[in-house]
Amino acid sequence: MAGANPLIRVAVAGASGRMGRMLIEAVEQAEDCVLGAALDVPGSAAVGQDATAWLGRASGVRVTSDVRAALAASDVLIDFTRPEGTLAHLQACRAHGTRAVIGTTGFSAEQKSEIAAHAQHIGVVMAPNMAVGVNVVLQLLDMAARALHEGYDIEIVEAHHRHKVDAPSGTALRMGEVVANALGRNLQECAVYGREGVTGERDPSTIGFATVRGGDVVGDHTVMFLGTGERIEITHKSSSRVTYAQGSLRAARFLMGRGPGLFDMAQVLGFKA
Repeated sequence: MAGANPLIRVAVAGASGRMGRMLIEAVEQAEDCVLGAALDVPGSAAVGQDATAWLGRASGVRVTSDVRAALAASDVLIDFTRPEGTLAHLQACRAHGTRAVIGTTGFSAEQKSEIAAHAQHIGVVMAPNMAVGVNVVLQLLDMAARALHEGYDIEIVEAHHRHKVDAPSGTALRMGEVVANALGRNLQECAVYGREGVTGERDPSTIGFATVRGGDVVGDHTVMFLGTGERIEITHKSSSRVTYAQGSLRAARFLMGRGPGLFDMAQVLGFKA
């Protein structure tokens, strides 16, 4: 149709993984996107196969381990892999001028600084959780923490599938950061990540974290504000990774109209400038 916007060419990293496949399916179903490339690690059994063969149909895009070729055919890369792989992909994105949406978690402070440096040259959206609902919850947590700043203990409980390799989850940590910032605290100084034995009375200035791993739990997060005579619980439960995929595509669309910079989902959703 004359005057129609061109399709957004999306490259998906980790194409044979659970999240990679969910992203590919979401791209295939989106009216304004097209699968530009599907990346996987060298030696993966998926390399050379059609990216949607597992869906019982052909996309015409074969899974490749050639990062340069993949980025040359794409406007934006969506990456939910591991920190080391994501950083290597991001360096290639910078060289090719390809935008990036990063859903990978477990980055160190030094690695986050490296991402920020790349974002001076290309548009990057990075968030520990791409689900729209989770990012709405983050706004609710900020409001709740400001209202419940005295007389309430704060605990964060998260549960994920047995295959998750980092703990607490990036989403749980982000929830802790939002609450700590609202209270004027530094999460690195007030977080408690485990309790065992005789711990003594709870320090009211701390924010506690508890982690559960098992089964096929996609992702459950609850922040509890525990006062005298009442408690407030703000919970988000994911039953499918499709929420992460849809949020990632929303982030990709956001980047298409912008230049270099490091953005988060609050900006993608219009919660802040």
